[in-house]
Amino acid sequence: MSNDDLRGRDNWQKDGLEKATEAENNFFDVFEKYFEGTEYRIRSRPKELQHIYEDIELPDEILSEIYVPEKKPKRHGMVPDFAIDNLNTKKTIYVESKRQDGYVEGGVPEDGRGNAHERLSKYFLPGLQKILREMGNISEDVLPFWAVIQGNITRDLKRVNEMTVWFDGCEGHIFLWRDLTTTDLIIKHFNEHIKLTLE
Repeated sequence: MSNDDLRGRDNWQKDGLEKATEAENNFFDVFEKYFEGTEYRIRSRPKELQHIYEDIELPDEILSEIYVPEKKPKRHGMVPDFAIDNLNTKKTIYVESKRQDGYVEGGVPEDGRGNAHERLSKYFLPGLQKILREMGNISEDVLPFWAVIQGNITRDLKRVNEMTVWFDGCEGHIFLWRDLTTTDLIIKHFNEHIKLTLE
């Protein structure tokens, strides 16, 4: 790979990181303001899940077949983008805010590269959902997370088709925030779907 290719990749990654940070800030700012004077609060980068994989006890027959370092990793878990707490009910829902480019007018198909939406799939895994429900005091009949997706991916036909199939039946916990100039729809979605999870 040439130096120009490396610089181009680095610039693309830096640009993506800056846009992702901006997307997270947008979400946090909206709900920090909306929750003022209520029983709800939003926390950025909640730390209570950052050690969830460390104390897993594997059977001896598995341990005998894998590499087990003498010194375990210092932190082995996950840190969601946000947590929304109901201070009265002591319930918490975890939020992932993903931003990704997409193929829209004026662009090229390669603009749709990326897998931010695919990385949300871990939230559907039964073992992780069990932990999220326990940590968030969330009942078994609802999903313990909310995914908010921003950027041109929300208008990219291929990616919208994928998400429509993947998240079928879970629309209350997935929100495609297409118009960042207005907060009405995302607040409406919170009130109609997510707030009920926290009551």
